[in-house]
Amino acid sequence: MSWKTAKLGDICQIGDGAHASLKRVKEGIPYLTAKNVTKHGIDYTSLDYISEATYQKYFKDNTSALTKPKKDDILYSIIGSNIGGVCLVGDEKIGISSSVAIFRCCEKFYPQYVYYYFKSEYFDLQIQSIKGGSAQNFMSLKKLGDVMISYPDYEAQRRIASILSAYDDLIENNQKQIKLLEEAAQRLYKEWFVDLRFPGWENAKIVDGVPEGWKKERLADIAEVLMGQSPKSEYYNNKKQGLPFHQGVGSYGTRFVIDDTYSTSFTRIAEAGSILFSVRAPVGRLNITKNKIVIGRGLSSINHKKGLQSYLFYLLKERFFKDDLVGNGSIFASISKDELLSQIFLIPNKNIDKKYNDIVIDIDRKIESIDNEVKLLIEAQYRLLPKLMSGELEV
Repeated sequence: MSWKTAKLGDICQIGDGAHASLKRVKEGIPYLTAKNVTKHGIDYTSLDYISEATYQKYFKDNTSALTKPKKDDILYSIIGSNIGGVCLVGDEKIGISSSVAIFRCCEKFYPQYVYYYFKSEYFDLQIQSIKGGSAQNFMSLKKLGDVMISYPDYEAQRRIASILSAYDDLIENNQKQIKLLEEAAQRLYKEWFVDLRFPGWENAKIVDGVPEGWKKERLADIAEVLMGQSPKSEYYNNKKQGLPFHQGVGSYGTRFVIDDTYSTSFTRIAEAGSILFSVRAPVGRLNITKNKIVIGRGLSSINHKKGLQSYLFYLLKERFFKDDLVGNGSIFASISKDELLSQIFLIPNKNIDKKYNDIVIDIDRKIESIDNEVKLLIEAQYRLLPKLMSGELEV
C-alpha cells in the first residue's frame, strides 16, 4: 500500500470559533470551549449553552472564514491545559469559541481517518516539537496547518477508520451503561432521602417536616475530608514513576479519574475508593479514584466515617448537581475546608443510610467493572492506532 505525506493546511480548511464573549443561557445550543474538548473526548459536565439567535449571528456558512462546525468536522483545543483535545462533530448543532480550532477535510480525505491521526502519537510528537518543551498555552492555526500527515488512498483510510471506530462504538455503549446505572442509583437516593419514600415510610412519624429521628448534621460529622497540596512541578512525570498525581478536574473521567501524570513527591495522598471533590472552579465536581493517588490543591478527598462510600457519593451528587453551586445557592469560585465541612445534610436514623449503601454498592461495583472494560478497550485501541497509521499493519 502506497503512503504519502501532506501538510494539514493543504488538505483541510482551517478556522476557529467566535472571537467574542457570547451570552450564555440555561438551555439551548451547546457551546464548546477548550475546557470541553479534551484528550478523552467532549466533557459534557461543564457545558455552556447559547441561544438560537446568538448561534445564527456568530456561526454562518462563510467561504472566506470557517467558523460553523458541520458533521465530520474535526475540533481541536488550542488554548490552555487542554491543548490537544480532539473530537469529531456529529449531527448535533454546536457553537465553538476561539479556543477551539476547526478542520474540514477536502474530498480526497476520509474525515474519520484524519480525526484518528490527530489522536496518534505521530501527530502529538509534532505538536510537542512545535511547543519545544516550553509551557506554551496557545497553538496558532498557522502552526497547526504546517503539521504533516501521512496517509494511504481513500479506501484504505476508510478501512482504517472503520476498525478504530468499532472500538469507539464499544466504548460509547459501555459509557451509556454506566450513565444509566448511575442514574438508577441517584433516583433511588432521591426517592428515599428527598421524597422520603424510604423503607417503612408509611409508618414513620413526621416531625417538623422530616421523619422522627432524622437530623441535620454537618459533613464533618459523617465524613473525613483531606485537602490537596501540590508537589513541586519538578517531581511530575508521565513515565509512571511514583504515584498518580491529580491536580483538578482536567484528569477527571466520566466517573473515575484518569491517571496520566505521576509524582515522585508525595504531599497529600487519597486512598483507593476515595471520593474526589473539586475545591476550585468548577467547585463541586465529583470523581472517584480506584487506587492510591497524590492530590493537588484543586482537589479534596472525602471518605465516610462508617465506610458508606456509595451512600456518601450520591448524597454529595444530589447536593452538588451543578458546578460552583454550594449550600444555599451561593456561587463559589473556590471552597475552603471549613466551608466544605460545614455543609449541612439531612441524615436518617435506623441505619437507613446503610440499607441504601448495601443496595447501591452492587450497582457501583458493576459500574467499576464496566469502566475497567472501557479502559481495556481504550488501551487496545491506543496500541493499534500507531500500527495502522504507519502502515505496519495492513488492512
